Amino acid sequence: MFSYFWFFTDAYCRYHRKNSFCSNSYACWNYVVSHRRSIFHVFTFKAQRCRSLINLLHVKDLNFSWGSTSVIKNISLSVKPNSLVSVLGINGAGKTTLLKCLNRILSPNSGEIKVLSEKISDLELPEVAKLISYVPQTVMSSFTMDVFDVVLLGRRPHINWSISQEDRDKVSETLRFLNFEDFAFRRFNELSGGERQKVIIAKAIAQDSSILLLDEPTSDLDLKNQVEVMKKIKKLVSDNDQAKSAIMATHDMNIAARFSDYIFLLDNGKIKSEGSPEEVLTVRNIADVFGVESEILPRTDNDPLRIFIKDSIVSQNSEK
Repeated sequence: MFSYFWFFTDAYCRYHRKNSFCSNSYACWNYVVSHRRSIFHVFTFKAQRCRSLINLLHVKDLNFSWGSTSVIKNISLSVKPNSLVSVLGINGAGKTTLLKCLNRILSPNSGEIKVLSEKISDLELPEVAKLISYVPQTVMSSFTMDVFDVVLLGRRPHINWSISQEDRDKVSETLRFLNFEDFAFRRFNELSGGERQKVIIAKAIAQDSSILLLDEPTSDLDLKNQVEVMKKIKKLVSDNDQAKSAIMATHDMNIAARFSDYIFLLDNGKIKSEGSPEEVLTVRNIADVFGVESEILPRTDNDPLRIFIKDSIVSQNSEK
């Protein structure tokens, strides 16, 4: 760390002393100390600027087919660090398939996926697991292990020869973060569907990856737990010093509107619209993709953007 500091120190000296090389180390150090506030201001500004420009995930020209049926059609997208992104669309739009391609559960027919500038197709699966964690839509109930041990499975990519105290501490920390520590020694197969869903989310968080993929994470949760879990996921990515982001597949427009920083609206395997919730969730887009008429209440200081679905159904054969 010190060597990096000294390198930048010398560069700073050369720039501010008309590019003269600081051959006298003592003089250079005195110069740095006397200008330390300016130096650290420059470094901090540059670091913050770079962080705002770098994409954590970059997908280019992604295609996937089941036999002759094309499911993902030439999708390109980018996700910035420390953001919660929703992939929104109806059942069968390609949301789950897209997440599985990102996680290398499925191999796309063509296209490129990069995480932190690493092509995931070039990585071994344990390395992919350090970069990407995944919460599936369907949770198996056959585990007879304690909740603590199920969450500990998320640490597998980081375990070498044996489970460390750091791994156990990470599990305890994650359960506390989700207010679920009282369930640590309950049997997984004895939990309700919503409780099992929270355990699998905890397992993915304990994996401590750069990208958290969530497929319909609130589908088995009651309203209170939906809000609590989404607040925790939002906090996890937005308040984290590391570059972390979450990508959530959902068909719940109000959940997406309330918690998303950015939305990709998927229609028949293609991105129909992308942007902020206000940009994507328009009356026209909702009618075109979901086939319903809606009323939208704009965001206020006290309330998020809200979508109300009307009774009248838009004909799927109407012009788009």
